[in-house]
Amino acid sequence: MMDWMTVSFPISGVHTWVLLPPLVAFVVSFFSSMVGISGAFLLLPFQVSVLHFVTPAVSSTNLVFNLIAIPSGVWRYIQEGRMAWPLTWIIVVGTMPGIVIGYFVRVEYLLDPGPFKLFMGCVLLYIGPRLLNDFMPWKTAPAAKPAVPTPIPGDGSGQVATGSPDDAAIRILHFSLVKVEYEFRGETTRFGTVSMFMLAFVVGIIGGVYGIGGGAIIVPFCVAIFRLPVHTIAGAALAGTLFTSVAGVILYSVLPAPPGVSTQPDWALGALFGLGGMGGMYLGARCQKFVSQQALKGILGLLLTSLAVQYITSFRG
Repeated sequence: MMDWMTVSFPISGVHTWVLLPPLVAFVVSFFSSMVGISGAFLLLPFQVSVLHFVTPAVSSTNLVFNLIAIPSGVWRYIQEGRMAWPLTWIIVVGTMPGIVIGYFVRVEYLLDPGPFKLFMGCVLLYIGPRLLNDFMPWKTAPAAKPAVPTPIPGDGSGQVATGSPDDAAIRILHFSLVKVEYEFRGETTRFGTVSMFMLAFVVGIIGGVYGIGGGAIIVPFCVAIFRLPVHTIAGAALAGTLFTSVAGVILYSVLPAPPGVSTQPDWALGALFGLGGMGGMYLGARCQKFVSQQALKGILGLLLTSLAVQYITSFRG
């Protein structure tokens, strides 16, 4: 590796090949954006284990990555009509106060990277196997259900939607303080507003500690517990992560930290990750509608479970 292609980042102390962060971010974001995750949950262990960036500033740097990378994916989901806006606003309102609490937990109680990695492992170990449960031998596969044709909104020709990738728009049916209901590819999905808000609040705390904006936690919960289709929550989760990442960067940049503790983001390193993530996220959002729900759940479950095992087994107390 040539010296002229290496770069040093004074804030984080990272010294690496200049193209490594954007390349890693591109690959990670391409796949993770398909399930509504920015990829920060994978970039954090990469920074900790490979780049040896272990101070609390790694969390705020991850949030900088979100600010730069996420808008391209969100824009693509909006263009294709795959944004569940009620879910987006519930996530934003719920996670905002939680991310403030998460910040103080991180700087007061999780300064040492050992317990921090154990914390991440326990969270991910709970979620990953839940997503893989449908693939277990004891799980009976449900009978295949034929696609239900639905009229194309605003079309007087009598044509119907067939469930193909080109019919991947979300139609909101009901939004209140009690419940949210929407239609996607001929099927109606609903969830409780209050229960989703409470989940978002808890996820905000976890996201504030983890430095990921919360999307990597709320998406698996929406899929495993609320049984929402992955295709309908991806755009909303990314948009919610974008809003909460703004709040997180402000917190880590403005609020005072304990003496000798660095919480300021490494803007240069975060921007380098963000540039790669921008391209990966746009392409991932564009390709998502061509990937089956089962495939998306399986990939997400395997990634979360493998990460959980890695962090828990590496903890030495």
